[in-house]
Amino acid sequence: MKKTVLLFLLSNYADWEAGYVAAELNCDDDSNPYCIKTISLSKAPVHSIGGITVLPDYSLDTVPEDYEALILIGGTGWRASESNKIVPLVKATLQKGKPIAGICDGSVFLAKHGFLNGVKHTSNDLEDLEKYATKEYTNAQGYVNEPAVMDGNIITANGSAPLEFARLIFSKLHLDSEKVIKRWYDFNKLGKIEFERVHSTNF
Repeated sequence: MKKTVLLFLLSNYADWEAGYVAAELNCDDDSNPYCIKTISLSKAPVHSIGGITVLPDYSLDTVPEDYEALILIGGTGWRASESNKIVPLVKATLQKGKPIAGICDGSVFLAKHGFLNGVKHTSNDLEDLEKYATKEYTNAQGYVNEPAVMDGNIITANGSAPLEFARLIFSKLHLDSEKVIKRWYDFNKLGKIEFERVHSTNF
């Protein structure tokens, strides 16, 4: 039985931020212990910025009790008031000791509700984070100007770093050895030709 990783999608989600992490965690290889299940506010179809439509597996009312991690994919929906409905799910996930990963405006949402106040983190821009999250965000000193950051059970990334975001999630979930995860990252980051040039002595 595969372990479920929840991928939260709101209207106008950033489809390019979900591709790498979803494809690897949902591959049907026998060695992969995970599967991706999508979740949204309801089970109504959710449309991405790129026009891709997803019919969610779960709604907030039907969240499974057992899951391994919650991933918040970015997009414009995280700044809408309806995203407040997701706060209890984030709290419950952290209380279970499970990882939370937020990329782009998913990380802004986490800051807005105080979830980044005790950890090192990143986002699209510190100034934007402070402006939007206002008084709920009190950890500017914990902001790290890196593509993606992991601290404890919280992973954050800016919107230009879906590969770095996925890499940290894979590490946190022990998807494979760090050596294999790094090779996966290098191949996708460098491209086939440059990867083979860099790693030729390791084969």
